[in-house]
Amino acid sequence: MLIDSHAHLQDREYKNDLDQVMARAARAGVNTIICIGFDYSASQKAVDLAKKNNNIYAAVGIHPHDAKTLDEQTLEKLYNLALNPKVVAIGEMGLDYYRNLSPVEQQKKAFVEQIKLAQELKKPVVIHDRDAHQDILDIIKREKAGINGGIMHCYSGQLPLAVELIKEGFYISFAGPLTFKNAKKSHEVAQKINLDRILIETDCPYLTPEPFRGKRNEPAHVKLVAQKLAEIRNLEVEEIAHITSSNTKRVFQLD
Repeated sequence: MLIDSHAHLQDREYKNDLDQVMARAARAGVNTIICIGFDYSASQKAVDLAKKNNNIYAAVGIHPHDAKTLDEQTLEKLYNLALNPKVVAIGEMGLDYYRNLSPVEQQKKAFVEQIKLAQELKKPVVIHDRDAHQDILDIIKREKAGINGGIMHCYSGQLPLAVELIKEGFYISFAGPLTFKNAKKSHEVAQKINLDRILIETDCPYLTPEPFRGKRNEPAHVKLVAQKLAEIRNLEVEEIAHITSSNTKRVFQLD
């Protein structure tokens, strides 16, 4: 059985056919999905989905794009959302210097505040990092962000950074780009880091793997990421499914 460790099932892309999407996931062997919040509304919807579905869990948080919206009131509302037993992490949070939709200092402030929220709740953090590798690592080290575990979602850095992050308590998650032919950097990381620190995800509806690249992504496609990882590590896909599912259960403290 497979786990999609990072999905956005609350996205409007699924408003007309979520039941069919879930059915295809089940047929593909995906028995658990972590639905990730990216602003307060999306976090609330993730929790609502998790409450209605036994095989969905939620993470609540504010994406760096929306860092400017994180005030004390929103932080308190996130805290209250996170008290639901189906909420297994805080995030996604982090830094995004590619789009810079929120000012950098506000991104950093929101990142640190959510790390502290996760520490108060004793939950792992789900981190988004785009073109901000060194600042991400510096904040993680300074704030001891991995004290309750953490996930570097859709990892895009190089091997030395992955090694440093693992030392800080983090797991490295791979998504559809692992299947791309030119993803040599990701292939090297996936080949060389310890298997007990690897997760797989879709980030659906985004980052669709080959051969469906360019179309809407969905949790069933996490199987394609597992197949590519199995090829890279020269293992059977069933073994990769078992290892990555065990890792996901461990870091999210799933029953």
